[in-house]
Amino acid sequence: MTASLAQQVPAAVDPPLGKRFVEIRETSMRITASLSPEDQMLQSMPDASPTKWHLAHTTWFFETFILLPHVPGYQAFDPHFQYLFNSYYKQLGSHPNRGSRGLMSRPSLERVHAYRSHVDAAILSLLDNAGDDARTLIEVGLNHEQQHQELILSDIKHALWSSPLRPEPISGGSSRISGSPLSWTEIEGGIHLIGHEGPGFAFDNESPRHQVLLRAFRIASRPVTNGEYLEFMQDGGYRRPDLWLSDGWDRVCAEAWSGPLYWERKEGDHNSWSQFTVEGLQDIDPAEPVCHISYYEAEAYARWRGCRLPTEEEWEVAAVRTSAMGSFLEDAAARPQPAGNAPQMLGDVWEWTSSPYVAYPGFEPAEGLLGEYNGKFMVNQLVLRGGSCATPASHIRPTYRNFFPPHARWQFSGLRLAK
Repeated sequence: MTASLAQQVPAAVDPPLGKRFVEIRETSMRITASLSPEDQMLQSMPDASPTKWHLAHTTWFFETFILLPHVPGYQAFDPHFQYLFNSYYKQLGSHPNRGSRGLMSRPSLERVHAYRSHVDAAILSLLDNAGDDARTLIEVGLNHEQQHQELILSDIKHALWSSPLRPEPISGGSSRISGSPLSWTEIEGGIHLIGHEGPGFAFDNESPRHQVLLRAFRIASRPVTNGEYLEFMQDGGYRRPDLWLSDGWDRVCAEAWSGPLYWERKEGDHNSWSQFTVEGLQDIDPAEPVCHISYYEAEAYARWRGCRLPTEEEWEVAAVRTSAMGSFLEDAAARPQPAGNAPQMLGDVWEWTSSPYVAYPGFEPAEGLLGEYNGKFMVNQLVLRGGSCATPASHIRPTYRNFFPPHARWQFSGLRLAK
């Protein structure tokens, strides 16, 4: 007999679901409140989406997965939205081309906001009598929205950077926290357990929990910093093909990479750099974790240092042994912060691992439409771990598996060394 959705996808325990729903939905509105309607329509590349689309798509998820099948007599806010804001669910039929989302001048931002209010009211009304499967779907929808909150910040950052009229440059950028020296944590070899198990929400790709055999290894106490990465650049890192994977070197040459995305040489000083942030250009802080680098850059830097990237299994085994947290979305910096003296594992920057994004042994996608959520992307991507300064703190855990293609740079991605 097929297990119920509530058994397939574990739900969160605290706080109450209604309170979480209101808080998370309001967070999306809060982080977009300062953006104009014109800002919220920008799509600077096919991998990114307009802010307005994110606000509508996350609402579409609640209407399509929960209200339409679980509320008798519910009428869709606008039947056209079922097509317009479908991202990739093939079982629901066709959807707009991903790279054309920035062409949607209609519906207006005002109408998208009305859509959100309509659906919010219907979900809160449903919660009074919702069954286990509906409540589990709402929990999935909330975690889905938190993923899109991070995408809103990364996508609008790229859009504003791509615009001729950027936010005004601001001075400063010095560390609020002194940079900590890098140290190494030794992890014993043997059989270790990884993957999610027990109470609390997790996506299907984090399970089942299983054993892995690891050799003894050492892992750095914090991510690589801007200052350390600058040494790699100054040593000709972007001009030495011997440091790069073949596909990575092709990217370096084809796209003229000379530093992380958003780094720019200061005018009149070839050796000094600034970085673009959502608040404009700022001085490079040497103590901050290096950010907006691809897997290729992370791997080349590790090779230059005589080290390597950790596997995702090594990273998780190390992460569960420390509770150290960095900065998250709630800190409102949208910029990674320097590590303190404690080992820093979660927050600030997503960390590339050397592991391909594949299914765990015994993995089975959820039944129905949710089976398209994660499993269909298990090819040609690499795993990142740990969350970033744009990740909601309640959304991250040591077992969380993010994934992107190796050339992706617009996410808040950095690296941690291993030996």
